[in-house]
Amino acid sequence: MQIPPLTMATADHLTSGATTDREKLERIFMFVRDEILFGFPTKGDFVPASETIKTGVGQCNTKAALGLTLCRACGIPARIHFSLISKDIQRGFFSGLAYWLLPQEISHSRIEVEIEGTWRRIDSFINDMPLHQAAECELARRGWKVEFSLALINVHAGADLNIDKEVLAQMAAVTDDHGVWDEAADYYDSALYHNRPDLWRMLAYWLMIGRVNRRVKQLRKGQARHATARDGS
Repeated sequence: MQIPPLTMATADHLTSGATTDREKLERIFMFVRDEILFGFPTKGDFVPASETIKTGVGQCNTKAALGLTLCRACGIPARIHFSLISKDIQRGFFSGLAYWLLPQEISHSRIEVEIEGTWRRIDSFINDMPLHQAAECELARRGWKVEFSLALINVHAGADLNIDKEVLAQMAAVTDDHGVWDEAADYYDSALYHNRPDLWRMLAYWLMIGRVNRRVKQLRKGQARHATARDGS
């Protein structure tokens, strides 16, 4: 895997002075979670890690691809694991025709890293912390278990990194397993990939994704306003 200069430089900067793989992973995790805000790129899943760094926006698959590349760049063994996930995970952000156009099951990924001889599953970098907190509040208000990029069925969805006591954000909505892949591109080229749109669905995505991303921002800003009000009370 050839790592682009920007991605390598980012990995070097993030892990400078770190002495253990745990510390390197923690720094990479915080960058991917909070410096790359959750949102939907206009190119969908087909965004290289270096472009995600430049735009500062990503969803599960583009954030996972970035995390994978950054880990490998600093010597942490990493792989990407694909599955299918219910489209309900995007309910609230996508609505009406946009939600109807989504496949019933969406191709979804997490990363797995080897730390101290054990492979650990990580997906809690998907939602930046302000969005995660806002989504938790909205799920509680609506009485729903799966929407706004969180899945709470039978488990607590988290946005923290704890490789000793696994914390996951979306695994409760996963419906099928597509296994481990060395590169995301190999999975995207396979028949297992569900997110490949035809031309008219791609055009619809381009027309609607601005509105969807505005909903993401509005939910995040709402949480920020509540936090400011609490701090000032």
